[in-house]
Amino acid sequence: MNKLINIVKKNPIVCIAWALAIVTCFMVPPDKEYFAYFDYKTLVCLFCALSVVCALKNIYFFRIVAQKIICVFKNTRSAIIALVYITFIGSMLIANDMALITFLPLGYFVLSDTNHKELMSFTFIMQNIAANLGGMLTPFGNPQNLYLYSYFNIPTAEFFKIMFIPFIVSVTLITICCLFVKREELALTSGEGDLQLNRRKSIIYIILFVLSVAIVFNVVNFIVGAVIITAAIIYFDREAFSDVDYGLLLTFCAFFIFSGNLARVDAIKNLLTGAVENNTLLFSVLSCQIISNVPSAILLAKFTANYPALLIGVNIGGAGTLIASLASLITLGQYSKYNPGKAKNYIMQFSIYNFSMLAILFAVSMLVL
Repeated sequence: MNKLINIVKKNPIVCIAWALAIVTCFMVPPDKEYFAYFDYKTLVCLFCALSVVCALKNIYFFRIVAQKIICVFKNTRSAIIALVYITFIGSMLIANDMALITFLPLGYFVLSDTNHKELMSFTFIMQNIAANLGGMLTPFGNPQNLYLYSYFNIPTAEFFKIMFIPFIVSVTLITICCLFVKREELALTSGEGDLQLNRRKSIIYIILFVLSVAIVFNVVNFIVGAVIITAAIIYFDREAFSDVDYGLLLTFCAFFIFSGNLARVDAIKNLLTGAVENNTLLFSVLSCQIISNVPSAILLAKFTANYPALLIGVNIGGAGTLIASLASLITLGQYSKYNPGKAKNYIMQFSIYNFSMLAILFAVSMLVL
């Protein structure tokens, strides 16, 4: 029993996710349709990206880049704004989950190397919001965008027009939050300012990371890409696999089951049939809070032709609860890894910022639509 309690304490999010998944299994008994719940490409992409990031960590890549940021941005406020904006831009180019996997370690090293860990919770939350909301501007920025863009055959120009105002409001809100950070001088305290970058391995790992991004955009078959990346990591740094956050992968699996089962409950479908068409924006936002934004986009697209409201709803709906966007679980997992035992305070602060952002964005979106 004590071992079980210790496992729960060390992996609370994984345990909660699987508890929710198991509960829904009583609502929808396991059958062959369960296999269709899983987005295998997403799981493979996550594994590949996490493996490459762990390999980059082992050659001190992120710590060295973080030290460069400290030298350029000499105070806490400007450094945090830089980290958040990098995540923002990254989410538009390489999708929100990839942006977080790439740039959260950068935030950690900037703050830990300058003895400002007290700002880590705020920084991670802002990076998380930036990743979720920054990706809304482009069709490939968030997974739900890709689905709706294809499902409704939305013209590219119209897509940008629909998302422009929510995007600008999001950038403004995040910037305002960051401006309240107290300006304090940044200086290295770790004594590792003379670390040398392994250029050969850095180039190889960056190429592998680009390959993992190419998998996301279907440029490379995900099975082929996974074999190449796995083989390369085994050859250059097999120890990187031991640092991969397998708990995160298990959490994603649990939520695939959870959301997949909910989508098959007739009572939920019957409720959605009439309600979604009446207020697509509201119901898409609410749905995200319960089954997350990607499953919501897939489910609700079948019940409405009002794709502008649905598109905005499943994007701004990524703010709110921890499961509103599965990318938020990446952030929580990383924060818990770097700050064991402090997840409760993080979740409280996360909820305050996210629900505040969501309320403002929802009000603006109601006016726009």
